[in-house]
Formats: sequence, structure tokens, C-alpha cells
Amino acid sequence: MPASATPRKKYDHLVKLLLIGDSGVGKSCLLLRFADDSFTAAYITTIGIDFKIKNTVVDGKKIKLQVWDTAGQERFRTITTAYYRGAMGILLVYDVSEEDSFANVTNWMSQIDENAGEGVKRVLVANKCDVPADERVISEEQGRGLAEQYGIPYFETSAKNNFNVEESFMQVTRDVLKDMVKEKGEGEKEGLKLGPEGGGGDGGCC
Repeated sequence: MPASATPRKKYDHLVKLLLIGDSGVGKSCLLLRFADDSFTAAYITTIGIDFKIKNTVVDGKKIKLQVWDTAGQERFRTITTAYYRGAMGILLVYDVSEEDSFANVTNWMSQIDENAGEGVKRVLVANKCDVPADERVISEEQGRGLAEQYGIPYFETSAKNNFNVEESFMQVTRDVLKDMVKEKGEGEKEGLKLGPEGGGGDGGCC
């Protein structure tokens, strides 16, 4: 290959995802499980912002996922605001054993509406569904009901048991890719529409 040749990209699409939600709901554990297929109960609360890369294949296309883990504490929200803007998909996470984290979903939705792009895709993730029944305070019906209000997909997950983790990430990724394909198709149609008009005139030289 000539020295001047441009190296070929190793992926077809780059997709940026965010994990959003209160501190302690298990965002870092979900990311660790999804990206590295590992779990630790002693995972330290994220200080600031961290991200991981995962390469995957969706419908025959090579996808490079860049997943950002944003700290949920109030004092970090000003730091994370800038990271909403480039996000294409958001996993909004709460803990089924923490009522406040569920109540705060509406606040996080407002943050997303204010800071993220209009077409950003979202899923609602009810994490820690492995907790004993007597520790669970938010039912599946409550979670599904809230997701339906927002018109977004809903997943019950357990990073500990690796339940629905991959599925929740892949759902939002597929939703993002559908929009990318749709926009590309509309752009090509627009190009065809404009093409002949751009030629101008009936042919004559000047």
C-alpha cells in the first residue's frame, strides 16, 4: 500500500452513548459488565466522567460504541452538561430498591431535554432487579408505566447477574442506527432532487 494512502476505518459508524441517573444506581457496573463482561460489588463511585469503547456488529455493520459514564451527584451535573450535546443515545438508569432514584427520573429527563440533541434516543433502565423481593420498592409496572409516558423502551437489568445488560445497550444503539440510515436515505433523495436543477439551462456553451 502506498505510504500516502489513508488507512481504512475499522468501523462503519461511531455511536456515542451516555449513562445518566443518580449516584449509586449502578451505572458504572452496567458499563463494566457491557464493555468488559465483569462485575465488582466494590466498584468506586465515579469521580467526574469516564468512558469505555466497545466494538460490535449490528445488522452486518461494524459499530464503534463510545459509552460515557457520568457521575450522578448534583455537584457534577454542571460538568456533565457539555457531554449531553454529542450524545446519540442515552440510558437513563434508576435503582429498583431506591425510591428517590426513580422519582429523580423526571429531573434527569428535563436535563436531557435541555441539554441533549432533539433526536437523541433514550431507554429507561431499572437496574438491580436481582435484589430480594422485600428490598424492591419500585415495581416493574411502575417502571413500565413511566417508560410508556415518555414513549421509550424499558428494561429491567442486573449488572450482577448479567441480565438484560447487552439487550438494553443494543436497543438504544439500534434506535440510533435506524435514524442514521433514515437521515442518509433522505439526504440521498434530496441530492437526486437537486442534482438536475444544479445543471442549469438546456445545454448551450458559454
